[in-house]
Amino acid sequence: MNLSKPPKHVRFLGCYLNSKVCRCLFLISIALIFRALFLITTPLAFKHNTTFDYWFSTSSSSSSHHLVHDNSSGGGIRSDKFLEVPQIAWGLNNQKIAVARAFLTARMLNRTLLLPSLSASLFYKEVNLLQSVTFDKIFQFDKFNSLCNGFVQLGRFSDISNKSDVFDLNKGSGRKWTMERDLEQSRKVKQDPSVDGFEVIRILGKNPFLWHDYWPVRDYANIFECLVLVDEITEEAERVVSRIREIGSQVIESKAGTLPGTQQPYYVAVHMRIEKDWMIHCKKLQQRNNVTQICSSKEEIMERVGNIVGINQQPTVVYLAVADDLLEDGSVLSGWKEGLLPYEKKKLGVWDIYKKYPYLIQSAIDYEVCLRADVFVGNSYSTFSSLIVLERTQKLLRTGAVSEGSSCDVTTTDSNESGGSGIRWPSYAYNILGESGGPRKWMTNMSDTSLQAISYGSNDVSC
Repeated sequence: MNLSKPPKHVRFLGCYLNSKVCRCLFLISIALIFRALFLITTPLAFKHNTTFDYWFSTSSSSSSHHLVHDNSSGGGIRSDKFLEVPQIAWGLNNQKIAVARAFLTARMLNRTLLLPSLSASLFYKEVNLLQSVTFDKIFQFDKFNSLCNGFVQLGRFSDISNKSDVFDLNKGSGRKWTMERDLEQSRKVKQDPSVDGFEVIRILGKNPFLWHDYWPVRDYANIFECLVLVDEITEEAERVVSRIREIGSQVIESKAGTLPGTQQPYYVAVHMRIEKDWMIHCKKLQQRNNVTQICSSKEEIMERVGNIVGINQQPTVVYLAVADDLLEDGSVLSGWKEGLLPYEKKKLGVWDIYKKYPYLIQSAIDYEVCLRADVFVGNSYSTFSSLIVLERTQKLLRTGAVSEGSSCDVTTTDSNESGGSGIRWPSYAYNILGESGGPRKWMTNMSDTSLQAISYGSNDVSC
């Protein structure tokens, strides 16, 4: 038996692998195979209507916030390059946050965001049940572009010149798809000329803008200021506010005479989260976070609102923004301190205004009513409450009533304004105990580097 002859399975192209020439040929062949595979998957080989996942390693040495806020176009957002996003779901305020993230992603890529589709219903777990409604049915299209000019830009699908020039970008989901991976993907897309050449980048994935957040609060605030409701919704909110003030005037005239001058009766809006599903959620959240300042009973809310200094110097209407299933619960209207007059939609006589609209528009009306209130009281772990306080804080900053990092005590020369408390447009968190047994004063920290405290709740209310 010839033991020096290698077996057949170690021969290559008729040569033995112990031959130097054959070894070289073998290594060169392997290298060519790997090169061919690389060229197949590299972005340089993409054609029209290409789909690519862009799953990148998170071990990059570059800063995670590098390039996030950079817009190097010089002349504003490009109007000939677009970003398309999937339908946005969940509640009103989660949708507003997701829309803002979509705009900020488009800004990062220096692209115009194509008119996004929102969800009028709450069937977020079953996509086929979602009631789609376009952005411009809720918010004013032209007003948005006017107010956000140079920062972000909204476009229509009719603006696209070549509908086949599309690059499909898959967004990951689940725990493995971290904030770092999401940001790294966007950075790589921004830096890749072969991707940037496409007229449209179409993002695919399940709710890709609901979770990951690497934008500063001030960027969100800038976009929220541009989200102006369409006239129909604004007029409905004005009808509700007028009804609240009308009742306030009637009560004051009957009990305390007329108001001085042309002053309108002020009102307090309370976002009262005591519905069953919220209480289950907040108790689980308290256990998970090992905190106690999340859930509040209706008795605690009533007591703390009644303890706000100066709030009941004159009869005051308290508008209760409550879930629809609490409208038949008369107990939310009893137990308030003397001088506080609680009203919800039905008692106010405005339920007919709300019930003709889907959930999203009902929420938008309620949001506007709470935003305009002279005093707002909410839960710091509620996204609805948190966004209202953010906009009220931004309003104080815009009018010069406060400066960045200043005290929550914003004084006014009118002692009757906002319940005689001497504070202009005050907001409070009823789930956190404040002075005199009342709720804690609340303003948004506009220097936060992310929206996490607003999206997920916090007991840090900057006051």
